[in-house]
Amino acid sequence: MIGKVIDINISEKKGVVKKPIEKGVFIEDYGLEGDAHAGKWHRQVSLLGIESFKKVEQMGIEDLNHGDFAENITTEGIILYELPVGTKLKIGETIQEVTQIGKECHSGCAISKKVGKCIMPKEGIFTKIIKGGVVKPGDSIEVL
Repeated sequence: MIGKVIDINISEKKGVVKKPIEKGVFIEDYGLEGDAHAGKWHRQVSLLGIESFKKVEQMGIEDLNHGDFAENITTEGIILYELPVGTKLKIGETIQEVTQIGKECHSGCAISKKVGKCIMPKEGIFTKIIKGGVVKPGDSIEVL
């Protein structure tokens, strides 16, 4: 199974939309350098597929940007939420391990205020960095 990185997104604060950057430096057992969610825990990096964006757009929500759901990596070509916890992914130069599927949303989140309905709780996934490196748009995602 091969997918593709569409965007790398970052924010300095939690609970806000993330902005695309040219490339991300991912640090082993930490996450995306400069991102508010990075740290020594199980949700170092968040991923959401473009396929999930399309579902929300079909519900009539327009003007969505990558990073609006606070995902660090916007992907294409792999149904992320169907991957079992423990799956390893080679993304760009990195190796990442799926640690969680979905999450509980907190109330008053900037994302749900902007978008109306957040898809991250059901379709977003979280990883930890097993091997660090650079990831940029266009890089392949390989299920190992």
